[in-house]
Amino acid sequence: MTSGPPRPPVSQELLDLYDRYAHGFISRREFARSAARFAVGGLTVAAVMESVLPRYAEAQQVQEDDERLEATRVEYPSPEGAGTMGAYLVRPRAAAGPLPGVVVIHENRGLNPHIADVTRRAALAGYVALAPDALFPLGGYPGNDDDGRALQRQRDRDEMANDFEAAIRWLQGHAWCNGRVACMGFCFGGSMANLMAVRIPDLAAAVPFYGGQPEVDRAGEIRAPLLLHFGELDERVNAGWPEYREALDAAGKDFVAHFYEGANHGFHNDTTPRYDEAAAKLAWQRTLDFLAEHLRGEE
Repeated sequence: MTSGPPRPPVSQELLDLYDRYAHGFISRREFARSAARFAVGGLTVAAVMESVLPRYAEAQQVQEDDERLEATRVEYPSPEGAGTMGAYLVRPRAAAGPLPGVVVIHENRGLNPHIADVTRRAALAGYVALAPDALFPLGGYPGNDDDGRALQRQRDRDEMANDFEAAIRWLQGHAWCNGRVACMGFCFGGSMANLMAVRIPDLAAAVPFYGGQPEVDRAGEIRAPLLLHFGELDERVNAGWPEYREALDAAGKDFVAHFYEGANHGFHNDTTPRYDEAAAKLAWQRTLDFLAEHLRGEE
């Protein structure tokens, strides 16, 4: 990792404001206007806004040129979605044969550097990992999250869901993969991971991080075991959990949910001040254990 200037202290109120901005509830102009009240002690509004934005270069845990990995950009067919989709495919260079697969589904702004880094982390754990970019038909992730969010809003949500389902199907049949595929997703990607568990009967497992829930009347369609991660302070996403939990219980589904004390939405993303190191490390280890159990049969 590289280091940069330290961030100024970030209050929970400012984090909540950023969450509203990042998820499209307020515009950048409204974000700036509201952030102005935090510009004290010599801080400018620009510095306050910068304090909550991602710093991708500083938080790369696995570099793009890591010699332990083989990585490539691929395209795959998605006839019910974009037609042709692009993705980032990574596997351990030392792999002696086909491996279980993990599809990593990004947030609401395309395949940004953080999600690419998470994809490499999954590959280092012994999987062939595929991260689709829902912005591929619009030119791909544009290099910044503001434009990425704007582009992703241009895409139809159902078509994007079809793109992610097509990614799972494509990876199941890839020569690098042994056919057993799970998915994980973050924020928007977490909601898509929940949806993939509904839509794909032979999905091996699904791991939604702070993802919105599907319609509760579809809980009975789920076949994949679920591992669900929530931040305790994420009231927006957590509001839908009690009803969904009841539906999963009523349908007799295999699921485990964890709530991380004092953690915000996005707590796993180590590029922003919402990152909670202890919660993120625990959630990631639980995820690796869960994937090992359901993709490799390890207890």
